[in-house]
Parts: sequence; structure tokens; C-alpha cells
Amino acid sequence: MAAMAPSRDRRPGFSRRAQYGLFVTYVLGIAGAVVGAALLALSTVNPAGFAALRSGVAELTAPASGGIAVVVRGIASVPQAIGGWIDVHGENARLKARMDRAAGALMTGRAAVIENARLRRLLAFRERDEGVVATARIVSTSASSTRRYGLLNAGRWQGVEEGQPVRGPEGLIGRVLEAGPNTARVLLVTDPESVVPVRRLRDGRAALVAGRGDGLVDVRTIDTADGQFRPGDVYVTTGVGGIYTPGVAVAIGTARGTDSAAAQPFARPDSLDVAMVSRQYFAPPPPAPAPSPAPSPSPSPSAAP
Repeated sequence: MAAMAPSRDRRPGFSRRAQYGLFVTYVLGIAGAVVGAALLALSTVNPAGFAALRSGVAELTAPASGGIAVVVRGIASVPQAIGGWIDVHGENARLKARMDRAAGALMTGRAAVIENARLRRLLAFRERDEGVVATARIVSTSASSTRRYGLLNAGRWQGVEEGQPVRGPEGLIGRVLEAGPNTARVLLVTDPESVVPVRRLRDGRAALVAGRGDGLVDVRTIDTADGQFRPGDVYVTTGVGGIYTPGVAVAIGTARGTDSAAAQPFARPDSLDVAMVSRQYFAPPPPAPAPSPAPSPSPSPSAAP
């Protein structure tokens, strides 16, 4: 015979556990109703006693109520904390992006201020120097070899000729070596073939500034006396031999020496983009000597008494 399938009737009468559960539920319900009725009667008959009982119950259940409240608040604050973290993270990202943009704008502004100041100095030099031929841009320099040249985007059509001095706002750059129709090649003061007569500002001592080919120059004596070169000495052109106008800043000393010492040019062609080309300087001729006075005639012997 086939086994009988279990009954699908789930009524309490078929389960002892369900019967016990139903009984307990009834008991608790009846007990709760009785307690509620007793408390209602107590509150009506003896309000003072009911208040004392309520206070005692509150004292007993206060710790549990506080703990449950803390747990409930903690659970309720989790979504808020997650949302706050997301908001703070997004705000930090926005502030960082804003700071990056502000930093870029600040650097651009500083570069513009430096460029404007340099162009103002160049304009002031041009207005003071009536011998300016052209203002041109240095489009390239030969920094990868021992020779030091610069290329200007101005040439003979703009009045640039060979031998003319080239300077920037900070000081002397060099002289024009070759001039084409619209370009000119400049021999920089740092080139080994460049020699510029200078004088030291602190005492007027004459010297020569010669290029080294490494971005620096050497200051050399022109006699056998000790040069006593010191760091911080400033050297300017003298105008001796022509070409360079007197008083143009050339270099500042960076080392000590006797016969020669290293110096740093004021003008850095690798960091300049605009330069001025001037006419060659020609020293004025020395003044003619004053004629000597004619000797007074001496008295003749016959005029004596």
C-alpha cells in the first residue's frame, strides 16, 4: 500500500506547540488586561499611589529606554553620516579643482606682471635712448654648443646693421654679427669670441669681460696690477673702442680672483624674448688744445732813459 500523505491541516488542534503558544498568548493577554484594569482603578481611586508606582516603573525602565534610544539614534544617523561623507567628499573635490584653477590663474597673473614690468623698462630705455634702431624679438639662442648666438626677427629692412649693440632691460646682450633682410644673428656676451671693455663701479677700474661659452663670463685685468675681483662687483661698459654706449650694465661678479674672476651677465638671452638694437657708439673726438698765449714783447734798450 502506498504511504499516506501528511495532513495539510495546520489548525492548532493538530500541533502541541501551537496549542502552547496560543495558550501563552491568551494568558498574557488576560494578564495585561487585568494589570491595565488594576492600574486604571488605582489611578482613579488613589492617584497619588498611581503616580508613585509610575515613577518607580520609570526609574526601573530608564536605563533600558536610554540604551534603546541611543541605538535607535545611532541607526537613524547612519544614512545621514553616509550622506554627509558623500557631500564632504564632493565639496573637497570641488574646492581642490577650484584651488587648482586659482593657482593656474595666479601663476598666469604673476607672469603677466613680470612681463609687463620688463616691457615697461624696455620702453623706458627706448624713450631715453635716441639711438635705438629697432626693437625685435629673440626667436632662438644656441645654448646647445660652446658658441653663443641669438637670432633676432629684424634685419636690414628694419635698419639693423652689423656691429650694432644689442641690449635688454637688464643689460647688454651682445652685438650684431650678421644682418639679413629680416633677421640678424647676434654674438652674445657669453660667447668665447666676445670681449667687452668695462669698468668696475666701486672704483672705476678698467677691465675686460670675455665670454666663456657656458653662460658665464670672465672679468680680466688689462694690466699687471692685482685686480682684486670680488663677488658683487658690478661692471658696465666704458665706450672704449666704440660700439657699446658707456654705462650699460654687463655683469656682476660671482667669485674672487686676482687676474680674472667669473661673473654672471645681467641680461640672460635664454630668458629674454625682446631686445633693442642701437646705433654703434663713436666716442667724441678729444677737444682741441687751447692756443698758447703769444709772448709779450720785451722793451728795447733805446727806450731806456
